[in-house]
Amino acid sequence: MKPTLLVLAAGMGSRYGGLKQMDGVGPCGETIIDYSIYDAVQAGFGKVVYVVREYFKEQMEQHCREKYGNVKCIDGTPLEFVFVTQELSKIPARFTLNPQREKPWGTAHAVLMAKDVIKEPFAVINGDDYYGKESFRVLGDWLRAHENTTGQFCLVGFRLDHTLSESGGVSRGICESNAEHLLTKVEECHNIMKEADGNCYGDNSVTGAVHQLFDATAPVSMNMWGFTPDYFAKSEAVFEAFLEQNINELKKEFYIPFAIDNMIHSGEGTCEVLETPSHWFGVTFKEDRPAVVAKFKELADNKIYPSPLYE
Repeated sequence: MKPTLLVLAAGMGSRYGGLKQMDGVGPCGETIIDYSIYDAVQAGFGKVVYVVREYFKEQMEQHCREKYGNVKCIDGTPLEFVFVTQELSKIPARFTLNPQREKPWGTAHAVLMAKDVIKEPFAVINGDDYYGKESFRVLGDWLRAHENTTGQFCLVGFRLDHTLSESGGVSRGICESNAEHLLTKVEECHNIMKEADGNCYGDNSVTGAVHQLFDATAPVSMNMWGFTPDYFAKSEAVFEAFLEQNINELKKEFYIPFAIDNMIHSGEGTCEVLETPSHWFGVTFKEDRPAVVAKFKELADNKIYPSPLYE
């Protein structure tokens, strides 16, 4: 069984100032998604599903044909690509969309756009985040081991100090788990940074604590998930309940952690927290770009990746 990689690439990049999904940051113009797909193929994935917006779907499809047309899976078969679109109007028929709403419905809604094209265990990632080779290997192994299970999901937990920015404080979802490594809670914390004493400090939005000391090794969620196909039906039920409460809201979004938290507390599923030694990095603002370019150059110089990445 070859798991599928679901890439969330529908974000409009308003803070960044353009389509991050198409921005070449590698030594030979590679995008961050290019590296994720390379790592996923090496980890045994067999299909890539893109969630995009309709207005740039054709541009992304052309990019894939040109970049990955000759890419083979580890068993020698061609890598498969599918595109689905996320639009505000794609909600259950019994709901009427508020015509004033412009904001997308969020990451969990984006995942639901792929329910008709994914029938196997799958990973979910952000299109503008670099997760590292080991993260894909760990996640691919977990997905293959859970081919015939239901109600068991996972997230890859990155060490907090492996996700920080040198240019300022960041927001992170800090994960708590039980003795079986099953997720029990995610606390949203903000303005986290490593300070002169080498420790990590930030603000806890749950407790209200300001300048709280955090464990640098605590696992955090960077939106890298593993799901079995039954996730779609379970998440769809949670989405309907969400819409019943929020259909007329203009900014509320349906996020993956919200869907998972509902499944955990209703007994519909569990979520294992996987460990990875990889360092995460990504581009949120244009000011982040030079550091990301430098990191990919370093990875190429150290022969971690070939350059160019694809021939």
